[in-house]
Amino acid sequence: MSSDNPIEVEYSRDGRAAHIRLNRPEKNNALDTETVRQLREAVETIETDDSVRVATIRGAGGNFSAGADLASLEDSIQAGNREAVEEFLAEVQHALTGLSNLPVPVIAIVEGFALAGGIETLLACDLAIASDDAVIGDQHANYGLIGGGGSTQRLARIVGTRKAKELIFTGSRIDGAQASDIGLVNRIAPPDELDEQAEQFVDEIATKGRQTTETAKHLVETSQSTDLETGLELERAVVSSHLFSEDAQEGLAAFKEGREPDF
Repeated sequence: MSSDNPIEVEYSRDGRAAHIRLNRPEKNNALDTETVRQLREAVETIETDDSVRVATIRGAGGNFSAGADLASLEDSIQAGNREAVEEFLAEVQHALTGLSNLPVPVIAIVEGFALAGGIETLLACDLAIASDDAVIGDQHANYGLIGGGGSTQRLARIVGTRKAKELIFTGSRIDGAQASDIGLVNRIAPPDELDEQAEQFVDEIATKGRQTTETAKHLVETSQSTDLETGLELERAVVSSHLFSEDAQEGLAAFKEGREPDF
């Protein structure tokens, strides 16, 4: 990160896990241009580090993210500067697509507000664990807006078209438990147990082989854009090759020898 700018996104490592933390607690971790730039830098760091097995993203100060920092766009909107607005949206989409496209699984750890651009950040992750009292919603429609960070494209792929339309059209908020019920998050935890259970979630993946999770992620993602027959053909070809990988060889040897594999 540049020393001339405040650290709005913190990056850290813990063993095989990489951690991203949005760090604007005084703004409920709202996303402005600098936050998005630093998020993109953190994503690129993970992308080029083969030692990472799993990544997480969360917010500082008890909130995930309240969305885009509209105050930072106010001058451009008032001036009718559509080019500047579109450039900001492009930067947001680029950062979140980069997060989504990371070769390793990405887990969102959600507490407090995950609204508007916050839910769009959540949607860019492979998995999510939330406190059962988290406040989650698209809510753009409440202010005459439409999400430009992926909600109209990613939400339906995760929760289904009807539920996505309901959340987008009504601008309603749901809690972590409701988000779990509709498949928006994978797991929920009481607020005082969120950190511990999130760490367990991370460890479950960090102990797996990088080749295995990376390849499996690619196959699952491909299934969203191909017909079943094509997807099965791809799966057959990829799995046939993967059986000769270091991960598979170690796993098969461990199974045969009655021990835990060491990936």
